[in-house]
Amino acid sequence: MSDMAKVRLDKWLWAARFYKTRGIAKQMIEGGKVHYEGQRAKCSKAVELGATLQIRQGWDERIIVVKALSEQRRGAAEAQALYEETADSLARREEHAAQRKAMKGSELSPKQKPDKRSRRQLLEVKELQRG
Repeated sequence: MSDMAKVRLDKWLWAARFYKTRGIAKQMIEGGKVHYEGQRAKCSKAVELGATLQIRQGWDERIIVVKALSEQRRGAAEAQALYEETADSLARREEHAAQRKAMKGSELSPKQKPDKRSRRQLLEVKELQRG
């Protein structure tokens, strides 16, 4: 982690381990999933210390503050030292995760084929309706 004069946004996101490759980071930036200081940015945008980034990954949206710059991808512990997630963002993510977990059990299961007994009952009802 060295303070460099300029680090591209896509390189920084890759080095901070938000995305597995720079190519994916580039796609996410171009797709509007990453906002720099509240606005859409280009991949070549120079990241500055103290900048605020909004990163949308799947269901989660993180708001982070840049603490250090790096062009090299290192270990996870070093990557986490490059940024700090805001307390509000962390609380919101945990709340949304709890909501998703609570909703998981309430989903309707896909309809299953009726068993032999149920199928016979359905056929009887249809015969009665025909007349």
